[in-house]
Amino acid sequence: MSVVEAEQPHLRVSAANGHSNKEALNERIPPAESASVEDKFFWTYTEEPHRSRRMAIIKAHPEVTKLCGPEPLTKWVVLGVVSTQLTCAYLLRNTSILDWRFIATAYFIGATSNQNLFLAIHEISHNLAFRSGFANRLLAVFANLPIGVPYSAAFRPYHLTHHKSLGVAGLDTDLPTALEAFFLDSVLGKTFFCTFQILFYALRPHLSFDYLLTRATGSLQPLYYLIMSSFLAGSLHPCAGHFIAEHYFFSKVKGGGTESLAELKTKPAAPKSETPRALDNLAPPETYSYYGPLNILTYNVGLHNEHHDFPAIPWTKLHKLHQIAAEFYEPLPCHRSWVWVIWTFIWDQNVGPWCRVKRAQGGRVVGGGSGKSKTPAGRSGETISAPPTTGEEEGDGWKESELQC
Repeated sequence: MSVVEAEQPHLRVSAANGHSNKEALNERIPPAESASVEDKFFWTYTEEPHRSRRMAIIKAHPEVTKLCGPEPLTKWVVLGVVSTQLTCAYLLRNTSILDWRFIATAYFIGATSNQNLFLAIHEISHNLAFRSGFANRLLAVFANLPIGVPYSAAFRPYHLTHHKSLGVAGLDTDLPTALEAFFLDSVLGKTFFCTFQILFYALRPHLSFDYLLTRATGSLQPLYYLIMSSFLAGSLHPCAGHFIAEHYFFSKVKGGGTESLAELKTKPAAPKSETPRALDNLAPPETYSYYGPLNILTYNVGLHNEHHDFPAIPWTKLHKLHQIAAEFYEPLPCHRSWVWVIWTFIWDQNVGPWCRVKRAQGGRVVGGGSGKSKTPAGRSGETISAPPTTGEEEGDGWKESELQC
């Protein structure tokens, strides 16, 4: 992976908005989109935080770039999990979908396995299983088979765009719309959102494998098992907590739960109520990490600040990145429990669908092309003065190698 050399990281904003860097740090701007309901998102001009932190970490610890590259273990994990799911599907071919054994297997084994496969596809989208892009695509399709419905092909461009355009309205498909946030901003609405999270992601017809599976087993039950597993994987399941934990900010939640590792280390000597948090006066954090045991089942997706800072580092080396650059990550707020995240998101009125940071400009579509735009879009929170001369941005701009190997 090539690394872009950079000066001391700095925040940049569009010159068109006339704000200085110092003024932009904490400023909340009016909503940049018109909506039929009151817009309560946190809109900002500031650049997304991950590129600047990546450059700072590279400057302080240049050895982290040696962590980048494919992880050979990934393909074997995928093979094992796919085999497990197909075995379960076959064994349940004569079991009623309403049988407790069917439902329990789908929740405890199937949902956990398919959540693992969701995140395998996430890992593979960064070309981190093989050096060959084509081999990575094939593995993603294979990992997609037990999910019951395909999304691996559509997921990759959407996800890489999410990295390039974090929080940028109209580009980052991970963002809820104002209308969605308005209707889901209640205990009932948030419960619906947490239960049917998988329906908020793009799914496309997946017929060939499903047909072969039902023909080979002589039953529709295996297909029902795989589909139920996928539904439960994106529903009220502990591992599904990462969907909310990653980018919804919990900075308004009272009583703790998102203290930084640095705060947790000093907590016994200094109670939280007496010690103001260093980030309380800053704009809401846009990304949270989680360092708990469920990372074992989810390709370390909980180390999400680390992943966004260095998308080309594979899952097996994210803890090493954290260890090397601990001074950058330990002061950041983090979640201690994904189950707590789901529970708090539903029941706490201080967190909900509105708790996202949005940007009115910047970013770039990956895989979809952005050349049709009259104003070329750059990193989140800035506007490029001229179109790039190649398929990648020049100078200290984003390069595809920063997202994948």
